[in-house]
Amino acid sequence: MRKVLLSLFLAIPAAHVVAQDSNKALEAALKKQADAWDVAIVNKDRKAIADNMSESFFMIGSSGETENKAQFIANLTSPDIKIEPYTVDEFKIRIYGNTALINGATNMHGVEGGKPFTTHYRFTDTYVKEGGVWRIVNVQTTRIKQP
Repeated sequence: MRKVLLSLFLAIPAAHVVAQDSNKALEAALKKQADAWDVAIVNKDRKAIADNMSESFFMIGSSGETENKAQFIANLTSPDIKIEPYTVDEFKIRIYGNTALINGATNMHGVEGGKPFTTHYRFTDTYVKEGGVWRIVNVQTTRIKQP
């Protein structure tokens, strides 16, 4: 009996290392996917934007406005808006089974309706594994006030 308990006790740290390694691989894959989505947004690549999104996608903006998938894509790819390349700071991923929360902050700028804009915000992107594929189901942004 002692040998069985000792074997189980010694196996627990090894299982924990495997879990950590698999989470690191998943985190890296989700980071790559999120970065590709940001590039697709800047490039107005409708297909790449849509392919990353669940059909049930929902967005809540900093002013309380909401958009479904079709509205979100239409607004991002409108000829009236040009988003410059941007970076994400404070990038963090937390994984809960088939759900991943991605948080970060970005300082986005570009031109909308012929006028320059700058917006600094934090975001939470919620990804869910659907049919073996990770897709974004929800975005929420919070504007960061400039000093």
